[in-house]
Amino acid sequence: MKTKRATSPAETERIGYELGLLLKDEPHVVILLQGDLGAGKTTLAKGIARGVGIKEIVNSPTFVIMKRYVTPDGFRYFYHLDLYRLDSLGGDFDLEEYVEGDGVVVIEWPMNVEELLPRDHLLVKIDVVGDDVRDISLECVGYPCKRAVEAI
Repeated sequence: MKTKRATSPAETERIGYELGLLLKDEPHVVILLQGDLGAGKTTLAKGIARGVGIKEIVNSPTFVIMKRYVTPDGFRYFYHLDLYRLDSLGGDFDLEEYVEGDGVVVIEWPMNVEELLPRDHLLVKIDVVGDDVRDISLECVGYPCKRAVEAI
């Protein structure tokens, strides 16, 4: 596990950007974001998206649950899921398709569907230390995120 300190939202986004750059060539990686409301999960996700190559504005998918973005070259996908409002599995939303599919998958509030989470993932915990200060802990479980965690 590695911990980085961000002292502003811009630094939180920069850490996400570095992470996205390090993971952008992986065929599939799942990143789980844990933290309280307002901790900076979406800010970090925006940075990851930029690092992967997404040019569009990335904002919280809280009310739609999932947003899919495609890199300009059309070869990479970035899935951003916010499961805060998800209180049960099933229905019309097939979460397994995204958790097991291709691309970079970032999930906010992942513990709401803990039974569906993949064995291999990158767990990112964001702890609020002060007004804009965040401790961002990165823990790789399995492959392919070990190299990224070591390099960041």
